[in-house]
Amino acid sequence: MFGLGIGELLIILVIVMVLFNRRLPDLGEGLGKSIKKFRRAMNEPDEIDITPKNDSHKG
Repeated sequence: MFGLGIGELLIILVIVMVLFNRRLPDLGEGLGKSIKKFRRAMNEPDEIDITPKNDSHKG
């Protein structure tokens, strides 16, 4: 995977944890809410159906 070993990935993870330590809970909460909203929107029917009706008897 991109030539990175376990050691390099762990170092990157530690740097990210140090830099974003205060913001990680907020980011996780926002991501969770976004996923819930997306799933809810996928299950709801469209508000406006703009699909043209099939007029196969004309023509």
